[in-house]
Amino acid sequence: MQLAQRLDVVAESITLAVTARAAALRKQGVDVVSFGAGEPDFDTPGPIKKSAIDALLAGKTKYEPTPGTPESRQAIAGKLSRHNHLPYKPEEIIVSVGGKHALYTALMAVLNPGDEVIIPAPYWVSYPEMVKLAGGVPVFIQGQESRDFKISPEQLAAAITAKTRMFIINSPSNPGGHTYHPAELSALAAVLDPHPDIWVCSDEIYERLIYAGQQTCSWAALHWEKWKDRTITCNCLSKTYAMTGWRIGYTAGPKPLITAMNKLQSQMTSNITSFCMPAIVEAYNNPNLEQDVEKMREAFEARGLHIWKRLNAIAGLKCVRPTGAFYVFPNIGGVLNRPLGPSGHMATQAVEFCKIILDEAHVALVPGNDFGFPDHVRLSFATSMTNIDKGIDRLEAFLKN
Repeated sequence: MQLAQRLDVVAESITLAVTARAAALRKQGVDVVSFGAGEPDFDTPGPIKKSAIDALLAGKTKYEPTPGTPESRQAIAGKLSRHNHLPYKPEEIIVSVGGKHALYTALMAVLNPGDEVIIPAPYWVSYPEMVKLAGGVPVFIQGQESRDFKISPEQLAAAITAKTRMFIINSPSNPGGHTYHPAELSALAAVLDPHPDIWVCSDEIYERLIYAGQQTCSWAALHWEKWKDRTITCNCLSKTYAMTGWRIGYTAGPKPLITAMNKLQSQMTSNITSFCMPAIVEAYNNPNLEQDVEKMREAFEARGLHIWKRLNAIAGLKCVRPTGAFYVFPNIGGVLNRPLGPSGHMATQAVEFCKIILDEAHVALVPGNDFGFPDHVRLSFATSMTNIDKGIDRLEAFLKN
């Protein structure tokens, strides 16, 4: 069977084997503690669910405008103005089928073959593959643990070439859990400022999940007049409102970009599910939901601090404290290339380590290989304190053996 050559440039996720193995163990009745979930373990707030149910019962089951209903785009514009200090107009916004779809459509609308895209590592696994599918070339900058994985202006300047077309920044970060302070963002912006042909794609989906007094801001808010025509602001409702399965993402940017994305999306998916659009309006226009958002944020902050302390107490592991999102990304270099557990099996990098931990300790971790760090693993703390302690107890006992 002959398939499209474009698939040849897309790497297979090396975490799939670990995920499949965890599912197989559960099917056999094995109690596996999983730290893999990239989604909140809370339910969507009731008023948001009710808004969609009411719309469905009212017959809102027909086609809608591809970029979203006027009401949904106005609600997003209002949110961006109030919370992010970004005065986007509704016509400068497009609603897509989740954050991933928003990002992919934006890259497809901007990149040409051979365009280079600078991506700080550790990075979300899909960034490089999206860039390659759009014909671009990923260029990685390795973040340093000594800087909490955050890249320096000097590193960014050294990565820029005549072919650089875009810089992707994800703050707070999946998988690193780190967050750039506005001053740090400004320092990076000063490097990019003299290069008017370089876009900035700012992935802000974890913006509301920040901890320990951390400050951050939207990239375009650094200097609106300077960056409004060069910034692609991507966001979604998935993480803030525990709505991962709803698949609601959006992009805000200059009108020509949004028009181009609309052109592409009209040939892909058209509008998102029609009766989900009132949920956007409810989420962003109901001030009472701020209590739900803060309750979830507080729970994540407590869990993040707890799991960070516990991991750093295990000999051979080092972990940067998370200041955002719901992930920790510990360095496992101290336990590689040595006998592990009662079996004495050895791992040379994260994929092997995760397989051993899963098979013998029954704890599911995500290897850092797909994030650009083969000597790290990702753990999500979007799970209960009970599960966190249960899983870390197993990991600690196994590594002590």
